[in-house]
This record gives sequence, structure tokens and C-alpha cells, in this order.
Amino acid sequence: MNAANRGVIYKGPGEVAVESIAYPELALGNRKCEHGVILKVVTTNICGSDQHMVRGRTTAPSGLVLGHEITGMVVECGRDVEYLCPGDLVSVPFNIACGRCRNCKEGRTGICLNVNPARPGAAYGYVDMGGWVGGQTEYVMVPYADFNLLKFPDADQAMEKIKDLTLLSDIFPTGFHGCVTAGVGPGSTVYIAGAGPVGLAAAVSAQLLGAACVIVGDMIEERLAQARSFGCETIDLTQDGDMADKIEVILGEREVDAFVDCVGFEAHACGCNHGKEAPATVLNSAMTLTRAGGQIGIPGLYVTEDPGAADDAAKQGALSMRFGLGWAKSHSFHTGQCPVMKYHRPLMQAILFGKVNIADAVNVQMITLDQAPQGYADFDGGAAKKFVIDPHGSVA
Repeated sequence: MNAANRGVIYKGPGEVAVESIAYPELALGNRKCEHGVILKVVTTNICGSDQHMVRGRTTAPSGLVLGHEITGMVVECGRDVEYLCPGDLVSVPFNIACGRCRNCKEGRTGICLNVNPARPGAAYGYVDMGGWVGGQTEYVMVPYADFNLLKFPDADQAMEKIKDLTLLSDIFPTGFHGCVTAGVGPGSTVYIAGAGPVGLAAAVSAQLLGAACVIVGDMIEERLAQARSFGCETIDLTQDGDMADKIEVILGEREVDAFVDCVGFEAHACGCNHGKEAPATVLNSAMTLTRAGGQIGIPGLYVTEDPGAADDAAKQGALSMRFGLGWAKSHSFHTGQCPVMKYHRPLMQAILFGKVNIADAVNVQMITLDQAPQGYADFDGGAAKKFVIDPHGSVA
């Protein structure tokens, strides 16, 4: 098949554009990719991780095709694909994994050893993640398809819940992973740092896991209101005051059982200094506010190189942490990419059987491919929305 294709392209700091790009081929370099499929993209989402690149806070090159949150319909299969057929509707984990290496066989698909020559782990359309073409496009190629892709059991049923199911590619599993690694369970008290889409997904996940009280902190009132809309307690981080005091007002205790960092390296100081970047502030708050013996999940992104950082150490990903406090309190820290395949099937079931309304929680907003640049601008401005691109008008 040969068709036109368009995609969202990173042009430089603060600029993205929708441009014509090559139609994907079943190829890896100079060899045929017989284990891959070509997808017609049904939905593809704008992620906070994409925003780090678009703000110029990574070493992403101009011309990168963006997008790692992909749901699509199979239109072509390589010769070695056995369990998928044209017409199948599938969710694409943002991690690209070979299924063959030691880490993949251990379920650590976020750090596959074979799909990125630079380091363990790969993703579509992301800096330093293997050079794979992103999926904020009309068509995209997915390798190792039998291993990577989650096929929805009924395509018509899936389209009815596509606004929820599109979130299985990244933010729902990522938020859930943050809670699992923070030890959230029945009766837990949980603090979620950040009320962006991943933070809101983590808050829903904490509820799904049985948390007694979920507290969400952010600096944007519209995002805090979104958290309150499904039963979370909230803390406005622009207000002065000791965080432990604020936790105590809600819980009657000054610490939580579990802490989830959904902010990452572009964190800002709280209170009167809230406009000033302080990249380690969430990590230090986590150690202060988590009970002794508690766990800290860190799905928020931290990078090895941040050219826009305020100081030379942070430009190399070196942050000033009070790690001795975490040691003294016997905290466990869990970092890294979420291994999406560990969670996406059970979370799909939770959606299909009506146990969770993740699209409402994160406030999904459908847009066209041509509206993507405005979606990036609105998201960067703090909109309390999760922008989902509908390249072919399939959802509308």
C-alpha cells in the first residue's frame, strides 16, 4: 500500500508544525521488518513528555516526528506476524520492546536491550530513544508487533470507549505503575505530586487500588478542580505554609503512606517562590512527607541532559537531594519508564467493564491533526485537559 502521510514535527524550541512525511515502510534500516505492522492511526495523544522536548528542555533534534501514545488499526502485516490481521484495532505501548532480550523476558519492557543502540529502552518519536518515527501521524510502523500490541477483543465496543482506551498507550499504565511502586493498596493514604494528565491518572489509579485518601498537589487551580471532580483532596502549592501542616489538616497526620512524583525535572518551588525552578523539590518533599518505611514512586521524567536548566549540575541531570533523610526513613525509590505491557491488559478490562472512567478523570479533549500545534500551546499554558488527536476523523 502506498498513501500520503502527515505528522506533527518538532521544529525547534516552542514550535511544532504539521507536515507531509513519508508513508511508513516495513523496514528497519536496509532490511525488511517482517515482524512489524503498519497502522492507520485512530488516536494519538499529546503527552507532557513531548512538552519537555517542545520547550527545548532536551537535546531533541529539529525535524523529529513526535508522538509515543498511539492507538491504531492494522492495515499491513509483515510476513512473520502470526496473531494480528488487517482490521484489528490495537493499543501500542509507548515502550518499544523486542520480546527476546533478558529484560523483556523478565517483563522489564521499558528497558529493552535491543531496540536502542544508545541505552536500554526505546520509544516512538522521542529524543535519545532509538530514533523511531513517532505516531502523531496518519500512519506509523510498529515493530515486533505480535509481542508489543494489545488487540482489543471487539473493535466496535472499543470505538465506543476509545477516549478511555487511547490512554492505555502511556498515561494510565504510567500513573498506575507510579502507585504500584509506591505501595498503594487498600486503606492507603497517598500524595500525588502534579495534577497534569499523568498525575490525574495516578490519582484514579490510587482509587482503583483501594486508597482511603488521595491528595493531589499542583499550582494550577483548574487542574486541582479536575482532581476534586472525582473525589480527591487537593493542595494549592502556590500558597505559603508548611506542607506537613497541610497534610495534617486533611489526614490528622503529617505524613502519607505513599508518595507519587508525577512532575519530574521541570519542578518549581512552592509558596511565594512558585515561579522559580527547583528540580529536586518534589523528591525532597517526598522524603519529608512519606512515613518511615514508605515507598516513593517516580513516574515523572528525569533526564540525563537538560540544556535549559538553571545551573550546570542540573544540565547534566545532577540534582541536590537530601538523600540522607530518605535513607534514615528506610524509603524505597522506584524510577524509570513504566513497563506498559505489565498493566495494559488488566487496565483495558477495567475500562471495558466500567470499573474506571479514566477519560473523564483526565478530561480528554479531541482535536484534529491540524489543531495539534494549538493543542501543544494550550497544554503548555496549563490547560486542565488531555489532548487526543484524531488524524482521520475516526472518532468524530
